[in-house]
Amino acid sequence: MLPFRTSPLAARPRGIAAGQLLAALLLAVAPMATAQEVPAPTQEDLARITERGRLLYEYDQAAWHATDAVQMANPKTVEGQQYLAKKENGKWTVVFGKLNEDQSRFGITYEAGQQATLRQFAVQKQRQKAQDQEFYLYAARAVELARKDFGRADRPYNVAVLPAASGQLYVYLYPAQTEARVYPLGGDVRYLVSADGTKILQKHQMHKPILEVAARSGKKIVSGFHTHVLSDLPEDTDVFHVLTQDPPAPEFIVTPHFRYQVRTDGTIQIEKERKRKK
Repeated sequence: MLPFRTSPLAARPRGIAAGQLLAALLLAVAPMATAQEVPAPTQEDLARITERGRLLYEYDQAAWHATDAVQMANPKTVEGQQYLAKKENGKWTVVFGKLNEDQSRFGITYEAGQQATLRQFAVQKQRQKAQDQEFYLYAARAVELARKDFGRADRPYNVAVLPAASGQLYVYLYPAQTEARVYPLGGDVRYLVSADGTKILQKHQMHKPILEVAARSGKKIVSGFHTHVLSDLPEDTDVFHVLTQDPPAPEFIVTPHFRYQVRTDGTIQIEKERKRKK
């Protein structure tokens, strides 16, 4: 039984070769319910999904490369610690640390600041462990709360925390990539947590099954495809999935009433409105 990944130390494959994911990703098969009139999502609805998906991708990249930077000095430096990231003024900061016993403070041992790109981070060791009582504390509490609700996992998972409206927090739990050129999609959940990280306000199952389809060597894939029956909207992790592939490949998503395309820049368009039953 593999635990949740509490730091990005369950290593991702490095040096992933260029190529697109070979996928006809059928995430769920279910009988189509009797259709009702469902209004098409607005461009603002789709833009919000794109924004969250892009931020999730950036968070994931920041956590990955910041961890690499910390490990350059000592491979065991941040073992067993939480990683948390925050974007301010266009750049990401990733901290490593632990909650104290009563969850009143988050002790930071290392801080990594983004430099020119998301692949470059400068690491600073906190000589006297910094005690955060604001964002990182609330984010760490929210992660612990979401992990406890999610339960045990039989594979490595990544965790990300993004800001939501009114100071609230989104916590994402999604399967970690463990093999080169294999991009998992599914088994992911998004929690909406109170601003202080102490209460789950909403649990949103984005996808249920996890599929991992490897790109075939030497094959160029134009796009991926999957059906989605849990809602009539693409998910934040659909955008993340497109951006994570190397190189990015568009994804077509069929819901009960619509067909969407997530483009390689993460933007979403409605390709077709599916015929409704009367």
